[in-house]
Amino acid sequence: MTSHSVAVSGQRWVVKIGSALLTNDGKGLDKQAISGWVDQLAQLRQQGVEIVLVSSGSIAEGMVRLGWTQRPNEIHKLQAAAAVGQMGLVQCYEQSFSRHGMGTAQILLTHDDLTHRERYLNARGTLRALVNHNVIPVVNENDTVATDEIRFGDNDTLGALVANLVEADLLIILTDQDGLCDKDPRHHDDAKLLHQVQAGDPALIAMASGSAGALGSGGMLTKIQAAKLAARSGANTIIANGRTADVLQRLRQGESLGTLFVPDQQPLLARKQWLAGHLKAKGELHLDEGAAKVLTQQGKSLLSVGVTLVKGDFTRGDMVLILDVHGHTIARGLVNYSAAETLKIMGLASHSIEQTLGYVAEPELVHRDNLVLI
Repeated sequence: MTSHSVAVSGQRWVVKIGSALLTNDGKGLDKQAISGWVDQLAQLRQQGVEIVLVSSGSIAEGMVRLGWTQRPNEIHKLQAAAAVGQMGLVQCYEQSFSRHGMGTAQILLTHDDLTHRERYLNARGTLRALVNHNVIPVVNENDTVATDEIRFGDNDTLGALVANLVEADLLIILTDQDGLCDKDPRHHDDAKLLHQVQAGDPALIAMASGSAGALGSGGMLTKIQAAKLAARSGANTIIANGRTADVLQRLRQGESLGTLFVPDQQPLLARKQWLAGHLKAKGELHLDEGAAKVLTQQGKSLLSVGVTLVKGDFTRGDMVLILDVHGHTIARGLVNYSAAETLKIMGLASHSIEQTLGYVAEPELVHRDNLVLI
């Protein structure tokens, strides 16, 4: 069994805060509560934990600012509410984090941004750069341009996708519920909180209620699905009550709050499974003997210098097969350059890329984080 203390020992967290918490159940942004979560996040950052914040609340805040008491069904009205509310949401976070001398950055994404491979890599690079510069990325769904995402999407799913994106150790979903119970606690007084479950357990779906509050778009069902999604890259997930005093710090100290969802596989295996099985290969990179040896025996990234042959028509972010001198596939990976660009830089050292192409997207042709050996 994985204890909460083991689960929270990782150094890269994605924390998602839901609309009901942020807006005090529809009464406008709860700035005092937000300030409390920011204090905890800042303390975590000072303790060495890398933080990416996924925040709901823009539509709910926009509804309050526009004087709407019920969430509209029309897409253009939801988009308008998101545009209005995002201003207040970002301003609130910026002011709160600035008290700790910490910068913030707004990242607006749609689900499509994280399934399109080139945009995936760009978003990943941006988030890593921000975290490395002690900036807290505040991620929200780009509701002002999204369509189906508003109607069917939720930031629980976005949180899981971001956890996959940055290869987080832990996804924390803060909600207005204590966690996952064996029965719906709103209808069953004898419902019991489940402290630890397997993320892929199909029985969990039967325990969850898919209904959401008036302001949110995701109920417990979406949170279970998010935990399962986060598990594919090896992340643990904790669903906990955001109104619990000092909830983030208490989780950091290993206290058993909420429900811990444990991946069915070890992180490396889950990451390999995702890279190896979820994308169709668009091309091939053939290596010389030295490059193949470095790749398979030393766990290094693939550099352009070791490539001898390029096949296929791929773009940055596509999956490619990596073959040795005998034509055997030894790895699969997400490539950082298009086929046309790779043809120009194959056989060249990394420091020659800028001189040849006029720019450098990445020094590696395929980074080891985006590569799986077969």
